[in-house]
Amino acid sequence: MTDAGIGQADGLDDLETPCLLLDSDRLTANVAGMRARLDRLGVSLRPHLKTAKSLDVARIAMASPSGPATVSTLREAEYFAEGGVRDLIYAVGIAPQKLYRVGAIRRRWGADLAIVLDSVEQAEAVAAWGRGHGDPLPVLIEVDADGHRSGVDPRDADTLVAIGRTLAEGASLRGVLLHAGDSYVLTDPPALIAAAEAERQAALGAAAILRDAGLPCPVVSVGSTPTARYAEDLDGITEVRAGVFMIGDLFQAGVGSCGIDDIALSVLTTVIGHQRDKGWIITDAGWMALSRDRGTARQAIDQGYGIACDLAGRPYPDLIVRDANQEHGILALRPGSSAARPDLPIGSRLRILPNHACATGAQHDRYHVIADGRLTGAVWPRINGW
Repeated sequence: MTDAGIGQADGLDDLETPCLLLDSDRLTANVAGMRARLDRLGVSLRPHLKTAKSLDVARIAMASPSGPATVSTLREAEYFAEGGVRDLIYAVGIAPQKLYRVGAIRRRWGADLAIVLDSVEQAEAVAAWGRGHGDPLPVLIEVDADGHRSGVDPRDADTLVAIGRTLAEGASLRGVLLHAGDSYVLTDPPALIAAAEAERQAALGAAAILRDAGLPCPVVSVGSTPTARYAEDLDGITEVRAGVFMIGDLFQAGVGSCGIDDIALSVLTTVIGHQRDKGWIITDAGWMALSRDRGTARQAIDQGYGIACDLAGRPYPDLIVRDANQEHGILALRPGSSAARPDLPIGSRLRILPNHACATGAQHDRYHVIADGRLTGAVWPRINGW
């Protein structure tokens, strides 16, 4: 018997490839694990839906059908609001040109959609819009936890207070929001614990500045999957935003935020050829199906464009997608490996675990759902775009 006959999952031979598979058992377990962890730390979960982009996944991840939740595009905000989610944060710095869309989402669906900013200039635009439209938008000030990207320095009292006082002229200051993006380059547990505590301290410091100035700060929101996984103390934090934890990927496995066996997402692909003298197996899942993300190349273990698994989701030893063209995946053994290349005749089906779930998901418009090792027949739509 060839390796192609091992690990058959019921129904997968009937799907057109490439396509996106979602293991609902792993998804549910990942959500339950994170929720239990945050419950022990006394803080609520506001799941980030930028990875899932699916109402069906959101309903598993959220505390209730109405939220709370986090989004990264206004297209997501529209989609989830239309689906009944009412408590939303659009966690990307606001551009003044997008305020009309924010207002429209709030009016049409009655959504409590909050926005994020980190400058007096943005605050002036938001306050002016609120005065002109009679809708004082709820706002969180983005605070820079670690120099990774955007946000006000948590020690910059002048800017924090100036933003807060400007918002008081036509908006509603709701609190502070942080994202410890530098945690994604860490792999050592003590360093990740320290990053989580640094994020918390930055949040508490910024919140104290606002409160000492007589400004409201009811929400202290932090979030990244690595810091959510490694935080030991969340005292003073009101909510944690994390998203990729529910699905997982090889990059997060490299960080230590999940295990390979926790990854709920895979791309189903078919063997379409061989270059035996080169040790290559060719599939119909290239970078259009997998994405061009190569984030693991900077980690201790380079996973190429993804790990190849049998239909039961068990990785073949050292078999990775070594290269990818638009519609061709090139599978080969990891450099230096002594493993035997599996016998995978043309027509064999494989599953590829992704480097980055967000990027791979963005190549597809639906999930084919697996549960208990079988294709359920359920197809969960997902959205893309901005």
